[in-house]
Amino acid sequence: MRVIGVDPGSAVTGYGVVDGDGRKFLRIDSGTICTRPRDPGPHRLRTIYERMTSLLDHHAPDAVSLERSFVAENVQSAFRLGEARAMILLAAAQRDLELFEYNPTDVKLTVAGYGRADKSQVKFMIRRAFELDESIELANDAADALALALCHLTMARNPAALSAMSARAPRSWRVVARKASGQGPGKVQ
Repeated sequence: MRVIGVDPGSAVTGYGVVDGDGRKFLRIDSGTICTRPRDPGPHRLRTIYERMTSLLDHHAPDAVSLERSFVAENVQSAFRLGEARAMILLAAAQRDLELFEYNPTDVKLTVAGYGRADKSQVKFMIRRAFELDESIELANDAADALALALCHLTMARNPAALSAMSARAPRSWRVVARKASGQGPGKVQ
């Protein structure tokens, strides 16, 4: 199975493409989509959308693993994050890709064994999981995206755990992991 993990942001969106069967994982590609701060909002969103559609078309993943939003204290930041997420959701929906969302705590728990792991701990475990030495550049956003992909591939092996995580999703974005349990394609309700 091939999964693209996406850590959305209006300034920097991380992505990580991973092949795996739940036990063995291979990093195919990772990096960041950076927008120019001086560009107006719609241009930044177009950059995210166009780059994401290009990545989806090039890598042809089976699923998209996206970080579930948290409520930010700054309302404007929350709006900007929501707009960036919408570009990822649209690109995935246009390609009929399954979408799975994970809380940051669940991702950290799955990847680092501790739900409150900091960025350096997550990055260390990602380097270890993919056998990346220190000479390979790995931005924090790309490491987070690889962690999202790794989380989904790990959870896909365990449909009960995947369903439990999905049940905690907000009702408007609940992911039904039917494909993982053999009941047909998943869908966003």
